[in-house]
Amino acid sequence: MYRFLLTPRWWAINVFVVLAIPVCLVAGSWQLARFEDQVDSHREHQERTQAAGEPRPLAELLPLTTETVGRQAEVTGTYDAEHQLLVPDRVLDGERGHYVLTPLWPADGGPAVPVVRGWLPGAADVAGAPAPPEGEVTVTGAVQAAESPSEITSATTGLPAGQLGVIGAASLINVLPYEVSDTWITVRDAEAPMAAVPAEAPTGTGLDIDAFQNLGYTAEWFVFAAFAVFMWFRLFRREVETQRDAELGIRVPGPGAAPDAATAPQGDAAPAATAPATAAASGAAARSGSPAPPA
Repeated sequence: MYRFLLTPRWWAINVFVVLAIPVCLVAGSWQLARFEDQVDSHREHQERTQAAGEPRPLAELLPLTTETVGRQAEVTGTYDAEHQLLVPDRVLDGERGHYVLTPLWPADGGPAVPVVRGWLPGAADVAGAPAPPEGEVTVTGAVQAAESPSEITSATTGLPAGQLGVIGAASLINVLPYEVSDTWITVRDAEAPMAAVPAEAPTGTGLDIDAFQNLGYTAEWFVFAAFAVFMWFRLFRREVETQRDAELGIRVPGPGAAPDAATAPQGDAAPAATAPATAAASGAAARSGSPAPPA
């Protein structure tokens, strides 16, 4: 009954399925491995940013990379209290407030470094923000990359004087009269009544849209493998049923096919058979001049 599996058509089907299944499984496993790698990378960066670690001079961590973002850095200089800024609509522990950002002039004469000295609850009030320490100070905190406007959910433009929507050189260059670094520091120990702003892991190193795309591709490849098995089993079962019907002498006519004589309705054949006999009888009666016998 299964000799049809040796036909060229079924050889092609079997070879395709045998090759398709491992290819789908390997591709799905590879996509899953990529997703797991990105999850591990994200976890490592989160642990690195949360760990205090030994601070290093800021200059040694520049230029920033995914390996140095979130590391503890220290820089010595003087705060520019005149150009202190507030960053409104920032959430900490589920409460809305604002950051207090003060530029720091490094003692080595490099570009000014934006320092987020802490977070305060409530609406941004420039007059009520704590003043920075005077004189030379050493700031220790996590170094952060410039923010992207697309990642900020609050307003980034049209803010009142003394407020900043996005922390980065592209925004600060419009409000500061001197060169400023594109990196910023969030202090490890904030002065009361401010709360320290936790460091964030760098973008593109973990659970972003690309990671979840890998997870989606994993599901697609595994579904393709299951679908190949399902279609092979369906074709196989249909072929077996067709072979069994042929052995039992059952033939199902295709759509539009004329019915066999053995299966044609008998009621339709009877009038066709009596019509020639009636015509012959009528012709004989006409030639003899006698009425035709009743049918």
